[in-house]
Amino acid sequence: MAPENKLISNDNLCPVCGKQGAGVKNETVRHLVKDNLVESVGSDDYSLCMTEDCEVVYFKPDIVFYRHDLTVPVWFKNNANPRYICYCNRVTQEQIENAVINGNARTVKDVARLTGAMKNGQCLLNNPTGKCCGPVIQQIIDNALLQK
Repeated sequence: MAPENKLISNDNLCPVCGKQGAGVKNETVRHLVKDNLVESVGSDDYSLCMTEDCEVVYFKPDIVFYRHDLTVPVWFKNNANPRYICYCNRVTQEQIENAVINGNARTVKDVARLTGAMKNGQCLLNNPTGKCCGPVIQQIIDNALLQK
């Protein structure tokens, strides 16, 4: 069994920024592109461009999907608004930071209790990375605690 975020090959360089992409399942792409683009997704998995200032989100050798092709803002891209971290429950980075600063959250479990994050667990379909938001929530908690 291959790792979830394996690199597909050396061919998975973003066609715009040239950076290496991270693997993402076809189901994720199919669920997040606009309705008029679903048929063009095909059946192969994609690469995800993780570069903040690149407009490309998903790509494979024969097709590219840009930020404007998706139904949700991509949290790690510049100027994402809102900046959802938990896409399943629409919890933003700001809400997580607020839970830490004003609600004394210290753990992912605390944030989940205070914000409703991580209640539905449909990350493969809802999160643009196709992965659980828990590790990102923990990073935000750690950063907010340093600022507190």
